[in-house]
Amino acid sequence: MPAPLSAEELAERKMRFLFTLRSKGITDARTLGAMERIDRGLFVRGLFADRAYEDMPLPIACGQTISQPSVVGLMTQALEVGPRDTVLEIGTGSGYQAAILACLARRVYTVDRHRRLAREAEALFARLHLNNIITLSGDGSHGLPDQAPFDRIIVTAAAEDPPGPLLSQLKIGGIMIVPVGQSDTVQSLIRVRRLEQGFDYEELRAVRFVPLVEGMASD
Repeated sequence: MPAPLSAEELAERKMRFLFTLRSKGITDARTLGAMERIDRGLFVRGLFADRAYEDMPLPIACGQTISQPSVVGLMTQALEVGPRDTVLEIGTGSGYQAAILACLARRVYTVDRHRRLAREAEALFARLHLNNIITLSGDGSHGLPDQAPFDRIIVTAAAEDPPGPLLSQLKIGGIMIVPVGQSDTVQSLIRVRRLEQGFDYEELRAVRFVPLVEGMASD
């Protein structure tokens, strides 16, 4: 086990963390403020805890990952969340992305097919007093039709195409951010805006995410 960081070392790592975010193109003040407030170190456990402030994806339970901070920041920035928005997140994972969104939105619904991940994230949200997050375990590929429509939707797993059920749950004028690609090596981050008639698609950058899987996990 690595030795725990001193307060000075921890502060230095957090400062470098924020500097890296800015250097990777995250300039929105609200996004940076949320990422400064939410300590990524709380969402990384076990062997990789000492790498929580590095700009890299890290493994978490159930064979999933916590995305690298710069990708989280870019997705959050591209989502253009307003303080009155209701956001749907598909793929709770560690809970890190939902916690950041909770600092920006009125309400966040987050869904994960792994009950363990949803349960652990919910406990962490309670510890952080993030009372505007509703955590659910379920098949996120179908969204949450009973709570739709949403101002913003973010998908943290890659689909072959932007999922139709999720597109239908987006408000007119709403934005969805989703990684799209048929393999785990060729994926693009797409921003979808719902118009009065149809959708506008914008490719943002190359990414690599775990696949979006239908159904509930067995764990």
